[in-house]
Amino acid sequence: MIKLHQLDGYIQTILLAEYSDKLLLLDGCSRADVSLLKHYITDTLKRPLTDLHLVVVTHMHPDHAGAAHKLRKISGCKIASANVAGQWYRGFEGKMMHIIDILLTRWVANKTQQKQRWLWYSSKLSPDILLNDGDFLPGFEDWQALATQGHTDRDLSLHHLPSNRVYIADLIVTTRKGFIPPFPVFYPERYRKSVNKIANLNAESIILAHGGEVKLTAQHFKQVLAKAPTKPMTHWRVVKAKLKQVFSK
Repeated sequence: MIKLHQLDGYIQTILLAEYSDKLLLLDGCSRADVSLLKHYITDTLKRPLTDLHLVVVTHMHPDHAGAAHKLRKISGCKIASANVAGQWYRGFEGKMMHIIDILLTRWVANKTQQKQRWLWYSSKLSPDILLNDGDFLPGFEDWQALATQGHTDRDLSLHHLPSNRVYIADLIVTTRKGFIPPFPVFYPERYRKSVNKIANLNAESIILAHGGEVKLTAQHFKQVLAKAPTKPMTHWRVVKAKLKQVFSK
């Protein structure tokens, strides 16, 4: 049996799957979430930190990878991520993007009136386990990893087969205007394929990193695809567009 705990993280929903003999963290959270997770596991669940066996990093953004290395250090858990060559934040542009993404996380925290917390984490992930599309999570074979790229080049979704619930990280986010694509979308064609892939699962529910557990209809997926960019929507393109507007006035 599994119990899926959904916690309010620093800027995202934290998904912690509890089994009788082990724990699975569905995403790497932010660096600011480490103390929350420690207290929840030891004080609320009354379990040792060593029961945390696996942390999946769905992609390298601050609220999905920021706590992974620290959690491995304090619990001895393994880190799993997509089997994609190289680091996401590579080269000079990658280092700059890493800093910008941390600043964007801080901006979201400010908007939600969160206290300022330490968010810095390594731009380089050193996973213990590499997952291909369709692989089952080692030690948690009731979960299947699905490649759902588009937001980045290494996004994963996690499908819990017995309950037919699927955690899709940032593939879709929710706002006051409804369900929309995330920012950024580096690979528009891959993104559309990924959305259709999740739609075709006919899941009982979809769990969003930013929006929690929801029911998405075929119409919802259609609306997301209608809003999806046809060209890459990235940090640099947005900056260039803004500069163009400024200098064209």
